[in-house]
Amino acid sequence: MKDVVFCSNNCFVLYSAAVQAKNSENKESVPTLPQSPMKERPPKAFHQYSNNISTLDVHCLPQLQEKVSPPSSPPIMFPPAFEAAKVEAKPDELKVTVKLKPRLKAIHSSLEDCRPPSKKWKGMKWKKWSIQIVIPKGSFKPPCEEEIDEFLKKLGTTLKPDPVPKDYRKCCFCHEEGDGLTDGPARLLNLDLDLWVHLNCALWSTEVYETQAGALINVELALRRGLQMKCMFCHKMGATSGCHRLRCTNIYHFTCAIKAQCMFFKDKTMLCPMHKPKGTHEQELSYFAVFRRVYVQRDEVRQIASIVQRGERDHTFRVGSLIFHAVGQLLPQQMQAFHSSKALFPVGYEASRLYWSMRYANRRCRYLCSIEEKDGLPLFVIKVVEQGHEDLVLTDTTPK
Repeated sequence: MKDVVFCSNNCFVLYSAAVQAKNSENKESVPTLPQSPMKERPPKAFHQYSNNISTLDVHCLPQLQEKVSPPSSPPIMFPPAFEAAKVEAKPDELKVTVKLKPRLKAIHSSLEDCRPPSKKWKGMKWKKWSIQIVIPKGSFKPPCEEEIDEFLKKLGTTLKPDPVPKDYRKCCFCHEEGDGLTDGPARLLNLDLDLWVHLNCALWSTEVYETQAGALINVELALRRGLQMKCMFCHKMGATSGCHRLRCTNIYHFTCAIKAQCMFFKDKTMLCPMHKPKGTHEQELSYFAVFRRVYVQRDEVRQIASIVQRGERDHTFRVGSLIFHAVGQLLPQQMQAFHSSKALFPVGYEASRLYWSMRYANRRCRYLCSIEEKDGLPLFVIKVVEQGHEDLVLTDTTPK
């Protein structure tokens, strides 16, 4: 029995053929419709849509048959590794015996489980890099700094200034050459012509005191007294820092007092190792760096007189890269033509300047500057002194 669908007032109702026959028997009084002369079609399941407008016959949709899955293939059975290795060879063939290690993991039937071991994937993510350095037998001597400097100089890849000349200035108190450590003797201060003293050597002398402007007073007085005093540590003359304990005669250089472990206090007093208190003291001074402006108070008139008496060639006055050799002089008849509103041009003035070369970009040379007289007017002369070249002399009537 096939199903029939009726549509009435846009509502679908599904009836079976058996139910329709039963309803026709119960309602015998209802006249039946005459049979149509059309040929009977083969019985097919169809859908009929009935409404107030027309009647449409819709054939049933074909039903798709379910695909039957093919029978699963039987699992492939592999013999164990140790049994597969035992293969009997024919008598006329060469007999080969292969030994295989038995697998720890059983082989599964599905292909998805047959994956390579994890060690193979390890190399895909990262690789371990190792380096091996082979040192030849024999004694290998690393190059020193001088050899490296010579090699870089040949390549021309570095710009190295000329070596700084050794500082031969000597302190009148401690007799050490050159500037001292910041947390020690500190920098050198000019006391007189070619006379230098370390800042802390002068500051920690007993007679010396500092003004609010930074001037050190009585430095020459302390120097004269130090010429007759012997240091208790190094047994040399020039000691000016004495112990402040009453009736103690121990006296030291400033640098020797630090080495002898004397105790310094913030009120500019010092106690020798015999009289210093045990342990630490709240007023103890352990840092001696001086960053403020400090200078030695001097008599400028007497200093100028000493320059004239000693002569011009007996000393060297240097400011940075400028070295003065001769100050020169001016006669009364030359005063009108040998000066300007900002400068004096003394005849015989001579100075040298270390500055960059005019020929090479990475070298420095010496420029010797002097002032001469020509026709009653100043003549400015600059001589360029450079190694490997002849001296070049430049002259002009103005300093510019």
